This record gives sequence, C-alpha cells and structure tokens, in this order.
Amino acid sequence: MNSTLASVTLAGHGIRLAPLAREHIAPLQDAVDDGDIGALNYVNVPGREGIPAWVEHALAMRDAGRELPFAIVSDERVVGSTRFYDIDMSVPTLAIGYTFHAASVWRSHVNTANKRLMLGHAFDTLGAQSVFFHTSHLNLRSQAAIERLGAQRDGILRAHKRHKDGSLRNTYTYSITAPEWPAIRERLNARLAAR
Repeated sequence: MNSTLASVTLAGHGIRLAPLAREHIAPLQDAVDDGDIGALNYVNVPGREGIPAWVEHALAMRDAGRELPFAIVSDERVVGSTRFYDIDMSVPTLAIGYTFHAASVWRSHVNTANKRLMLGHAFDTLGAQSVFFHTSHLNLRSQAAIERLGAQRDGILRAHKRHKDGSLRNTYTYSITAPEWPAIRERLNARLAAR
C-alpha cells in the first residue's frame, strides 16, 4: 500500500465515488432528509443541521491522512457518503464505513456498486491484506448488507461506544482478507451484471 492514501475518484457500475468536498454539504443534507437517516440512533451520521460539521470533520481527517471520505453519486445526484478509515499502512489494512445512502436508493444497486469500487481499490490498487467493517448491534440493515458482501463476522466489541442517545453500543466487526477477495469480487461483479 502506498505510504499515503491519495484522494481519488472511483467510478463504475452506474455510480461515482467523488472525493468529499464542501460543495457536497447541501446535497448530503438532502440525502439524510430522504428517509430521515440522521434520526436513526445507531448510525454515524447526523441530521441535516449537523452535516456541515460532519463534512468539516471528515475533511480534517482526510487532511491529516487518517481517512479518505467520498460522496456517493448516482444519476448525477449525491445520494450518500462513505469513507476509508482506521488506515494502517504497515499491514496494510483499512476499514470501510461511515456509509449512508438516501432511502430512495435502498434496495438498488448503489450500495453493492459502492462496496465493489471501494473493495477493488483497497485490494487491487492499494494492496490491502484485509478490509474491516464495523456496525452497531442494533443496525440490522448494515449487518445484513455486510454479510451479503461475503465478509466474515470476527467478533463483538461489547460496550464499545455510545449511540446518539447515550445508550451503550456493542460493535459487530467483520472483515474480508486478500485471499478471500477474488471470489467475493466475482460474486459482486455477477450481481451487478445481473441488475
């Protein structure tokens, strides 16, 4: 993996992952309003009013070389955001998360395409040995989506964080390793080709 994780645009399968920028604030506010995603207690995204600070924090983490955030664009409309985080160049390994999509694109190809692009970049371009996912024990939709990718549940970090309402969160951890990636890539490609 490169010593730094450079900003890059990833495109394919009907979507584009554009480097997150301040110009995405208003469209991301619309995306969180679509389904009132920010009201969900167990997701790492605020409501409309918190999006400007959320974007600024993501950009600061990018500038510090700790994260690489993207805006998810489908049909030329920003429909969500995602990022690489917990980046460790010495392994190399990283996590994919802070992902949210407007409710209007749930059950579409967008999440599968998003993960296909990110996993491909991590394994095929950056040479990652593993990619991790973390989600709340309450986020059943996220758990199911991660498992559909072919990621393995590695364990549960009990009382690991707090949800927005202050309740304790158990964090479910999943991973995909480099030897597992070719079969997962093939399955994702077939799923996207069939859409």
